Amino acid sequence: MPVDFSADSVAVARQLIGATLLVDGVGGVIVETEAYDMRDPASHSYPGPTARNAVMFGPPAHVYVYRSYGIHWCINFVCRQAGHGAAVLIRALQPVQGIAQMQARRGVSDPRLLCAGPGRLCQALAVTGAHNGAPLDAPPFTLIVPEQAVPSAAIACGPRIGISRATERPWRFGLKDSAFLSRKF
Repeated sequence: MPVDFSADSVAVARQLIGATLLVDGVGGVIVETEAYDMRDPASHSYPGPTARNAVMFGPPAHVYVYRSYGIHWCINFVCRQAGHGAAVLIRALQPVQGIAQMQARRGVSDPRLLCAGPGRLCQALAVTGAHNGAPLDAPPFTLIVPEQAVPSAAIACGPRIGISRATERPWRFGLKDSAFLSRKF
């Protein structure tokens, strides 16, 4: 079942749990996401289109990459129709392919620490601002969606983390009991 990137960010965030993300053949299974929408004060798109967030207002199924706190790259998948300003932050992966490359890039050997958090994930996959605006259906990206969606009972839901606005919204999703989450639910 393919991901419907024309859907709202909350629906897309749930649909992405269990999909596999690869960047130049390196990556793993998405185990944690967060939804953001232009009507959401925590979203980069909330103030409207700017040079920084322009990709969020473009076509769906493209990547929006930004630097968090001037230090870490973070990758989001744009969703909804062009002009809306919504995206899903990819918070954590379970490493599957290219683990040795991820370990070298991150300087850690524990697989649980390779992609647990958006900054770690981007460092492990070598995602940078150069990827901003790239389509998800073309190299270096590969998104593999399982034929069967992860059952709702296997997906945890809770408030987003690492933000200061709209913290009460239950727009963080993750694979229950995964050892690869950025933080337990």
